[in-house]
Amino acid sequence: MKLNQLFSFFKSSQSLATHSHLLEQDVSGVYQDARLVRPQSVFIAIQGHEKDGHQFISQAVQNGAMALVVENESTVPKDFQGLVYVVKNSREMLDLLAARFYKFPSHELICIGVTGTNGKTSITYLLEHMLNEARKTTGVIGTVNNRVKNKVWPTINTTPDALTLQSRLRDFVDEGATCAALEVTSHALEQKRVDSVQFNTVIFTNLTLDHLDYHKTMENYFAAKQKLFTDLMILSLKHPKFAIVNVDDSYGRKLKVSDEVIVWTYGQRESDFQFKVLHMNYKETKIRLKTSVETLEFLVPLSGHHMISNAVAALAAVVSCGVPMATAIKSLEQFSGIPGRLQLVVTEDSTKPAVFVDYAHSPDALENVLLSLNLVRKENNLKNTKIITVFGCGGDRDKSKRPIMGQVAVNKSDYAFVTSDNPRTEKPSEIINDVIQGLKDFSGRYSVIEDREQAIAAAIKMAGPYDVVLIAGKGHEDYQIIGTTKNHFSDFEVAEKYLKSKEA
Repeated sequence: MKLNQLFSFFKSSQSLATHSHLLEQDVSGVYQDARLVRPQSVFIAIQGHEKDGHQFISQAVQNGAMALVVENESTVPKDFQGLVYVVKNSREMLDLLAARFYKFPSHELICIGVTGTNGKTSITYLLEHMLNEARKTTGVIGTVNNRVKNKVWPTINTTPDALTLQSRLRDFVDEGATCAALEVTSHALEQKRVDSVQFNTVIFTNLTLDHLDYHKTMENYFAAKQKLFTDLMILSLKHPKFAIVNVDDSYGRKLKVSDEVIVWTYGQRESDFQFKVLHMNYKETKIRLKTSVETLEFLVPLSGHHMISNAVAALAAVVSCGVPMATAIKSLEQFSGIPGRLQLVVTEDSTKPAVFVDYAHSPDALENVLLSLNLVRKENNLKNTKIITVFGCGGDRDKSKRPIMGQVAVNKSDYAFVTSDNPRTEKPSEIINDVIQGLKDFSGRYSVIEDREQAIAAAIKMAGPYDVVLIAGKGHEDYQIIGTTKNHFSDFEVAEKYLKSKEA
């Protein structure tokens, strides 16, 4: 792509007449990281929360940038011989240029965006499975990784920056994908990372206490999510367009959706996709699903009401993509599970404790998991068994939820172990102290073991036959962040190790 094609929508630039010969040059790349800039590329200076890209313009110029996109023109070196594009919002421009440079890949895909505090990862796994089974090759952008077919890319952010996102969507197209399932975070919506994605279907799961370190208030948090269903769906040129909305959630019930979008609601209350749990054990759930067309009963190989809600949301979205209901249900019945989402650590002895690893790291997510485990215990007449929870809270994140997490964990469990999660740059002991501020009325119902492996080992040792151990907070993660260093650590691997030791 030539520079004049990339910026054909732009009205003016500095020294356009003097350097007009550059407009016919091929663009080698578009970057927001000055270290990656190479000759004949474009550098976009982003005003970030921690660093200002304008500080690195000289490095970008030294590395060969032929064009700069800036908000502050005074930061451009006086002797720069290339083109300078001055904009009001460089994030907005980054998103637009990324989409243009990678030739608008979302136009060639059925794009499904999933947003909400909880359930995004689970739903994208379910979407991937059902769409692939329906012969609609699907790429996934999400928390665990980015992937399509047998190709996997590691990920730093749940929703990557606009350049990475558009590049990855182009990779999906090149690999033969026809669909893409994207986890869309509130941060991404606020920072305009997905503005140029043309969505066909968007899903709202729920909104609960989280990310207030960034959004400050729940109103701001909800407003960020809202943008996906109004601003972005108005911009989408796809037809028809669908919004799948959870009406069991109070925020879902007040969510606004653009007029030209078809809204399908789901949940246990009256809705377009209304489900009822008929029976649930730790491995599977029988449900009744009522739609305007039919009422069906089938097994879902998942446990937990919140997981069934996620499955119904994914089912509705798949149907919106043109997959027959019967085909979608058949593939759902064969689903093999989700890493770190109420993931059972398998043991050959059915009398041993049921050990689950789950990503729940917000009060609502943890409460949903524990409520489901308690219901399963009750329905299967396991009233004399214990539920033991191991959990912690992440460092450098919203502190307000820490005592609430503690209250939920201990109140909904028979016993809890408070431990370290990803402390990052905070002291684990200080994070734990914040947690136990909410546990003054629960003396004798919990222990503090700062070392996470030791806490998991203690919980499994305490558990008797048919008891449940829930290890919450990190889920699929295979690392623990201490300071700024990632150390290998997998809740699943550690649980498997001590469960096998217990069996021996």
